[in-house]
Amino acid sequence: MQQSSLLAFPASWACLSATPGSRKVHSDLLPRPFSHGALRGASPPSACQAGHYKGRQTSAFLFPDVVTDFDFSPFDQLLLATGSADETVKVWRLPQSGQDMPSSAGLTLGPGGGPVDMLQFHPTADGILASGTGKRVTVWDMEHQQPLTVLDSHGDQLQSLAWKRDGRLLGTSCKVSVSHGPPRPASCALQSVLGHENNKDSRLLWMGSSDCLISVGFSQVRSSLGKWLWHYWDVPVPLPAALCWTPSFPCRAAIPLYDADTGLLVLAGKGENLLYCFEVAPAQPALTQVTQCWTEGSTRGLATVPRLALDVMACEVLRVLQLTDTALVPVSYVVPRKVRGDFHEDLFPDCTGTLPATGAQAWWAGDSQQVGRVSLHPARRPTETFTSPIIACTRLQAASIVPTADTGPTNTNTDTDADQSEGSGYSSPSSLASPGSATTSLSASTGPSSGFASSPSQKSLQSILGPSSRFRHAQGRVLHRDMHLTNLRGLSLTTPGECDGFCANHQRVALPLLSAGGQIAILELSKPGRLPDGAIPTIQNSVAVADLSWDPFDPQRLAVAGEDAKIRLWRIPEGGLQETLQEPEAVLQGHTEKIYSIRFHPVASDLLVSSSYDMTVRIWELSTGREALCLQGHTDQIFSLAWSPDGKKLATVSKDGRLRLYEPRRSPLPQQEGPGPEGARGARLVWVCGGDYLLVSGFDSRSERRILLYQAQALPKGPLSVLGLDVAPSTLLPFYDEDTGVVFLTGKGDTRVFLYEVTPEPPYFLECNSFTSSEPHKGFIFLPKTVCEVREVEFARALRLGQSTLEPVAFHVPRVKKEYFQDDIYPPTRVWWEPALGASAWLSGEDRQQHRTSLQPADMTPVSRAPKEAPARKFVPASVYLQEKSDEQKKEELLSAMVARLGNRDDPLPQDSFEGVDEDEWVGAGGEYVCVCETLGAGPAAPLTPPGLRRTRRDPGTPRTTPAGPRRGRRAGGGAARPVPAKGRPAGAAPGPAAAMGPVPAAGRPRY
Repeated sequence: MQQSSLLAFPASWACLSATPGSRKVHSDLLPRPFSHGALRGASPPSACQAGHYKGRQTSAFLFPDVVTDFDFSPFDQLLLATGSADETVKVWRLPQSGQDMPSSAGLTLGPGGGPVDMLQFHPTADGILASGTGKRVTVWDMEHQQPLTVLDSHGDQLQSLAWKRDGRLLGTSCKVSVSHGPPRPASCALQSVLGHENNKDSRLLWMGSSDCLISVGFSQVRSSLGKWLWHYWDVPVPLPAALCWTPSFPCRAAIPLYDADTGLLVLAGKGENLLYCFEVAPAQPALTQVTQCWTEGSTRGLATVPRLALDVMACEVLRVLQLTDTALVPVSYVVPRKVRGDFHEDLFPDCTGTLPATGAQAWWAGDSQQVGRVSLHPARRPTETFTSPIIACTRLQAASIVPTADTGPTNTNTDTDADQSEGSGYSSPSSLASPGSATTSLSASTGPSSGFASSPSQKSLQSILGPSSRFRHAQGRVLHRDMHLTNLRGLSLTTPGECDGFCANHQRVALPLLSAGGQIAILELSKPGRLPDGAIPTIQNSVAVADLSWDPFDPQRLAVAGEDAKIRLWRIPEGGLQETLQEPEAVLQGHTEKIYSIRFHPVASDLLVSSSYDMTVRIWELSTGREALCLQGHTDQIFSLAWSPDGKKLATVSKDGRLRLYEPRRSPLPQQEGPGPEGARGARLVWVCGGDYLLVSGFDSRSERRILLYQAQALPKGPLSVLGLDVAPSTLLPFYDEDTGVVFLTGKGDTRVFLYEVTPEPPYFLECNSFTSSEPHKGFIFLPKTVCEVREVEFARALRLGQSTLEPVAFHVPRVKKEYFQDDIYPPTRVWWEPALGASAWLSGEDRQQHRTSLQPADMTPVSRAPKEAPARKFVPASVYLQEKSDEQKKEELLSAMVARLGNRDDPLPQDSFEGVDEDEWVGAGGEYVCVCETLGAGPAAPLTPPGLRRTRRDPGTPRTTPAGPRRGRRAGGGAARPVPAKGRPAGAAPGPAAAMGPVPAAGRPRY
């Protein structure tokens, strides 16, 4: 390869703009990066363990250990190499779109004496891969599955490696030095120089085919530092510190990406949302900042898109893919030009092609041919792809690939391909393909302007994006103000963290008050409105409230745990409190310290469980008031406890970071123990997925709130999935709807409620629309399912406690056919208000389950039984177009229809029957009267002197002819006709305000 001519656009790059894509694209097949480190940063070890990927992932079940790094071949876009902590390198041939993933790797290299930390394919030769393990680098011949050489002269742990663009040199960095040299035996000796002052993680990049490298690492004060090292042919002395640049993300590992064709360097820090872009001039040397781009999500990884995939007609010179926690976001770098839609040769010179220049053995023997260059012009792009013979397609995919018309072998040769193969050691890409492989033309699948495979079908897209929740469009809204309880005064906001703040059932709500004596207000939900300003009846608990809970089988019984280690049972009269209650129905004593929380049994009546600071969990039989069971085994504060849906087991999470699972009737000691959430700030747990899994909300070591999913029968194995949410001080309170599988998560003082559908299969958590309120809430309690309005497709209802209001919040699913009962959302629900058995029966070992009932109203039909609509035609048959009528035909039909509707009427007009006067009845202007026309209210009228008496007689039935002058008897201009004596005007005088209209009739005749 010739040395690349670095582009110099000082004016153009100064106004370079970076735009993050507005549409998040989820994918599991990342494009090939240009520089090492991008995909390594995009794959944190915590996300690459088996079973922790969402959707269909290529590395979901590949290794028994952590995946450490992976890289795509620069020539075969379906060839992927992966490294693992199990000391092996595996090479995979990914399937075409719509096909199944391979069940096993195409070949395995190693073991190599330690975990594989980094990988990178050779830039010019096919079949060569460099891997870093511990303190040595191995250069592999993948076709023969053996190492070509091992470079083990490093004095410390390797941190990065990078091939020079021409493939002659290999650079590495470790904790104490940076080295570079030729890996082939016939070249010069290895050289090294002191690297960064700090031995933390560093990255090394070659500046294309030049003899300069750039290193990104940490300074002595632990700030992230970009630093030029040396020119290869000069004395290897680092440049002065003035040329070093310090970004704004200290103590963050940096991910550098370099595009040799444009000379642009993109730098981002892990966990940051800022991308820097620099223009690099190795000959100066100079590092000039061009732009910086703020992104919505934090960076977890970074990769560049190959230049053949750029939108050159939109002046896109670089595209970076930013990996966040949940999405892959494209960030486009565009040079503004006045003319769009034209190909700008100055911005897009020829780039490196996709056909290898040589093979592994030829390169090792000294062959240094360079990869041919191709044009980025859409009309002159290459139309062939390369299939590496390292892994035969038929050997890997014969069992899973279904032959289609698009995957057949084609061999389209163009002038561009011929030019490309001139500088290559291979005359044709098919010369490297095995007999069972095929070279597919891109023009048949992707068009001339794309370097990737064709867009997948809907089924393939679903497999890439992963499953989505049917509740992803759920909407939460506050119901009308007429249903609110307002003017709440004196609320207690200091309840313990283990308490939900208040409790509610389908009839009433209990609110702890701030006043002395542990007072509790009981409000009826059937009586909304504004509370009086004066005092209201309350419960006098006599001590501060630690927790409280309604009996699910008796809506009038309220259990209240106090700070005096006693549990008091209160009975609320029908219709609500009419006076203050001072004496409880019963008092339970047995704990020796303050009580944390209390929970009623979900299946058996008269059973209550409580946890206390005395590190015990006690089960009470309320009918007798005695302590039935006492569970041991806790060594620290108990954050939360929860009954299983069938009432057989009890789970707890405590401050010591342990989850414990009890079967109370079998043993007072835990049946299982497992690791819980880190930190001592609090945690909650709830049973999900029919009681087979446990969902725990807590914090990590950085105080980030997260949720963890455990298999109930395998707590010691740890969580199946961990999902980080946000950073906030309050513990997330989970509520799980067992009918829909949706979990609601929010905390005291939050304004947002998270919604996730929990599934027993990966990816376990399916995100739904969250609900956001305008102000923080003091509590968020869900009501029973029976209060939901099924006609409005409401699947959950909650009560939101504000500063002085209690607002109902309804969660709906948007549906079109609301007139039908949505039986896919409302399965038969558990009859939670009726116990399946009594306390004594449960304590004796008996188990029963509650029956279920349908929420379907009697006058609604299930949507599953709704009449099927005829599917709309996707294509209109040609006969429809042949039968279309022209515009002229449509006009004729319209006119014909109008005429037919009005009818062809030839009736005589009323004036046709008018009979005029005879000729001898008219007199000249000197007669007695003159008929004049005068305009009333409009001033004098202009004289209208007729040229003479002109009158036309006609027979009835003949057409009327219009005279030249005004008609007799007609009023001109809305005026009134009146007779004026001719003698009344002086002789020779001009006509007055009226004009003579012609001769007048004789005396005795009608005057007009």
